[in-house]
Amino acid sequence: MIIIRSVLLDSFPELKFGMSTKVGLNRAAPFYFNMSKTVGDDENLVNENRKSFFDKFGLDLNTVALQKQIHSDIVTIVNDAEKQFESDALITDKPKLGLAISTADCVPVFLYDSKNKVIAGVHSGWRGTEMKIILKTISVLIKKFHSDPKNIYAYIGPSISQKNYEVGIEVAGLFDPKYVLQKEGKYFLDVALANYDMLTSSGILTKNIQRSELCSFDSKILHSYRRDGKKSGRALGVMVMKETNS
Repeated sequence: MIIIRSVLLDSFPELKFGMSTKVGLNRAAPFYFNMSKTVGDDENLVNENRKSFFDKFGLDLNTVALQKQIHSDIVTIVNDAEKQFESDALITDKPKLGLAISTADCVPVFLYDSKNKVIAGVHSGWRGTEMKIILKTISVLIKKFHSDPKNIYAYIGPSISQKNYEVGIEVAGLFDPKYVLQKEGKYFLDVALANYDMLTSSGILTKNIQRSELCSFDSKILHSYRRDGKKSGRALGVMVMKETNS
């Protein structure tokens, strides 16, 4: 199994974090090591995949909060893994409760308030980015958990790079021109940079942000909906706080 780690988040001994890839349990095409039950894969295999992946973090199917992602700006505070809900950002201050974000090109962002011990996971495609779901998640952290942005650390996971993310003129027009590359009558959007800029504009220090250089479209070990279409599997990024005595 290949798991993508974050040097930044791994620097905190109280955290466990990782993102799945296409590689695990010798799964074959078309779905490979897939974490989604909505792409046509065998549900029993998906449960086996999730169980194997979650086990790497000391978690199981009953201790990871999953959401139905709907490309929204909805932020959910979770206290357990039992409830079902539709949203695109999860926040918890509960140890031993994993937060899972599903991706196959969209931008995953994971946040950690190191002082107040709060974690968040955000799924930010172009719609969520345009609706500024990152800023809204940070706003909830500030208002509900009294977070200071200077104590927040952020990891921007692998996503589709600008050169591979062609959008229509109607989508390109929703964004500041700095995020749009126009070439030969086509428009290419840099969603990861837009999210990075929102992190810094919220007061998060640049030294507290790590941005993955991996492109989901180009990498042979990553799922990509743009590349593989309806037969693409999905990855999960999982973050959890260990229980401490402090």
